[in-house]
Amino acid sequence: MTQQAERAGISVRKTVTVRASLQRAFTVFTEGFATWWPESHHIGDADLAEAVIEPRTGGRFYERGVDGSECDWGRVLAFEPPDRVVLSWHLQGDWDYDPDPAKASEVEVRFIAEAPDRTRVELEHRHIERHDGAEDVRSGVDSEGGWGGILAGYAVVVTEPTAG
Repeated sequence: MTQQAERAGISVRKTVTVRASLQRAFTVFTEGFATWWPESHHIGDADLAEAVIEPRTGGRFYERGVDGSECDWGRVLAFEPPDRVVLSWHLQGDWDYDPDPAKASEVEVRFIAEAPDRTRVELEHRHIERHDGAEDVRSGVDSEGGWGGILAGYAVVVTEPTAG
């Protein structure tokens, strides 16, 4: 068996249920990305000012540093409010960006209404085997500081009452 075949199909799945409507859960995840993404999770030299998901298919997925610099993380492959967003993830095992789509994984996030004020958020980070350093990517996104912890932080922000 080849090394590529042994690594085929690497994915990480995480789920969180939030006390928020379907629309709010989607909007906070996408357009409010900077309100819940951890400041420690950035690849640029400068401290993180904001993380951005442009709200459209074909949009950018990137960070902006406090010095105004920008570092791409990927692209928006699908933007289907309020049900689904899919992002390409171009960060390799050394956490450097590689623009080659053949070396990018995908992060699909689905939003499923369980009640008017409760939404299940299902995240699948798939095709990790495409990366240089695939095991480093998998272990990073599946660690305590990876998607599970990140989604827990998102759950806190999305359930906060809106100003009114």
